[in-house]
Amino acid sequence: MRQLPNLILILLVLGLASGSAARAAPAAPEAGSTLPFVGQRALYTLTLATPRDTSVVAGSGRMGFEVLDACDGWAVRQRLEMTLVSAEGALTHTLSDYATWEAKNGLVFRFHTLDMTNGDVTDRLAGEARLERTGGPGEVVYSEPTHSKIALPAGTLFPMAQTEAIILAARAGRKFMATPLFDGTDTTGASWSSVAIEGWDPPRAQGTEARFPALAEMPSTYVRVAFFGHELSAMLPDFQIGMRYFLNGVADDLVMDFTNFSMRGRMVHLSILPSHC
Repeated sequence: MRQLPNLILILLVLGLASGSAARAAPAAPEAGSTLPFVGQRALYTLTLATPRDTSVVAGSGRMGFEVLDACDGWAVRQRLEMTLVSAEGALTHTLSDYATWEAKNGLVFRFHTLDMTNGDVTDRLAGEARLERTGGPGEVVYSEPTHSKIALPAGTLFPMAQTEAIILAARAGRKFMATPLFDGTDTTGASWSSVAIEGWDPPRAQGTEARFPALAEMPSTYVRVAFFGHELSAMLPDFQIGMRYFLNGVADDLVMDFTNFSMRGRMVHLSILPSHC
């Protein structure tokens, strides 16, 4: 997710630690990993969590998230809608439609993003990114809004590969990881992601597991992810998200932290989609 996820998606401001060790990216997941990722179709309701000023006093929305097992890759579609209300009563309706295909070996990533505000298109991005090898550098070629190329640093992960790396890190008992991430949501190439991991929890008999039988036997981890720009010296992230990741890649208990407000997301529907590979 930020993928939400864009998933992509925090309650705390997480700064990148100084020193080369903190900046080194973790090893990317190996092709053919045994993590039981599944195709899924999930729907989330969004409610305003924490307004920080009067520019946003009320808000609601919904998000649909779909992952299809395309055999040699993962096809992801995310549609995010929000309606925000200012102190003056002005309504702002935003829509983000995000579609990607990511090779299961983590080396190829295709993306298309459409953003709209009050019915007007505000941003449109499309292109393809490739890595030379697992853990190696690469390049993204944009076809929209204009044709351009940007180099990707060594260690860059794409969204599904990052999700897998986070879950593997949680299972291994790690508490923190930092890596370059390219998710196709802006024109500046890879950003830095900083992930705080709150342990590896056994299946619970409450919360999301109790509401969705497909998750009843799934261990999980709660993570907080902060997304920074290209300057490692940046003190504040551009965007933050918190979520509970289950072993099969499903996420719930979302907190999306924007500049002056945050939204909570609660999963209200989940279908596990069969693989035909």
